[in-house]
Amino acid sequence: MANFAIRVDNLSKQYRLGQRGGYKSLRDLLAEGLKRPAQFLQRNANQRDSSEQKTLWALENVSFEVRQGEVVGIIGRNGAGKSTLLKILSRITKPTRGRVEGFGRVGSLLEVGTGFHPELSGRENIFLNGAILGMKRAEIRRRFDEIVAFAEFEQFLDTPVKRYSSGMYMRLAFAVAAHMEPDILIVDEVLAVGDAAFQKKCLGKMDDVAKEGRTVLFVSHNMGVIQSLCSRAIFLRNGSVFADDSAAATVTAYLRTLEEQAVPDLMTRTERRGQGQIRLTHIDIRADENDPFSMLATGRPAQFVFYVSEIHPGMSCSFTVYDQFGQPVTYFDSTVHGQLDEVDSGANSDSKAKFLCEVDALTLIPGRYRINAAIMWNGEMQDHLEGAAFFEVAQGELMGRPVLADSGYGSTLLHHRWLRPV
Repeated sequence: MANFAIRVDNLSKQYRLGQRGGYKSLRDLLAEGLKRPAQFLQRNANQRDSSEQKTLWALENVSFEVRQGEVVGIIGRNGAGKSTLLKILSRITKPTRGRVEGFGRVGSLLEVGTGFHPELSGRENIFLNGAILGMKRAEIRRRFDEIVAFAEFEQFLDTPVKRYSSGMYMRLAFAVAAHMEPDILIVDEVLAVGDAAFQKKCLGKMDDVAKEGRTVLFVSHNMGVIQSLCSRAIFLRNGSVFADDSAAATVTAYLRTLEEQAVPDLMTRTERRGQGQIRLTHIDIRADENDPFSMLATGRPAQFVFYVSEIHPGMSCSFTVYDQFGQPVTYFDSTVHGQLDEVDSGANSDSKAKFLCEVDALTLIPGRYRINAAIMWNGEMQDHLEGAAFFEVAQGELMGRPVLADSGYGSTLLHHRWLRPV
């Protein structure tokens, strides 16, 4: 028993869907029932029947064990049940059925600002948040300077947190959770809120926690981080455990399912994030504008065309290219302007419903790649699709230099020259 930090046995969580009606007082309900008792009883029975049908099993029959000192990644698409699982493990919500056993103190960082009071200062919230996480006041005082130094915002310590940015919230929340010396540290993908330097610092801290023999559960969409930080990963799919193996094997299974579910018509995809006012409809990836089926090759031109449901002023498109191991390779963003960028004011409707990104000479080495794509408008994510498209890069030449597959060293090349001794 002592060798296990967490035991999960046939865990299931059901949510009821649908909107609640307007608020009615007890007096209103009694008056309505006395006036028309038959109709009142029938309507409530119909509402109960309807609500019973509108349910969602966020988790279903999930079972696994985590040993003390293990670092376990939780991966899966949006809506797979990852956050629900962590909330149950953190005792924030109760399961519908099944059992969870945790051995030791749990430190959780699931949502930015959880456990903070907006009117209190950062200093006061350190003590409040620490108390919520189970730290004694003397323990918080002992770790206070270390928490503040890690968060790197001494000058804002006495400012009410309602004036903090989401990144500042995350800095403070992670600093408190990571320094309370938990036996089990549970971290959701809120680390994506912070800047790159602080994310790296947080990952280093989690690595330190793991090396001290504590247990870490970590949710992330960054497969590279999962493989470098975690010894094991659990892949949740539609609320159930699809794979539970080494990090490398589980990530491979996850990436394989992404490709299996790829479809040309993106409007049929349900696993997506965003406000939904604008949607990606499909993506074309080609080497030649006149040949939509042309194969990409290293050193040759490439075009990435993103069709959207509608166009609005100020909207933008971005996409990240990942290699076959789930590592991010490069990133493109239409808001980062260059001298050669153009604004298409074409007359035909098709030209107004797409973003076109052109690459003069592709510097990716031969292999299989995937794209995560996003649309932004009015400062909000409108659409985000993981595994939105896949493409193959064939062998080619870069500046007359042959580029072969399976070099084993990275995924990209740079234009370069050699000066050799005579």
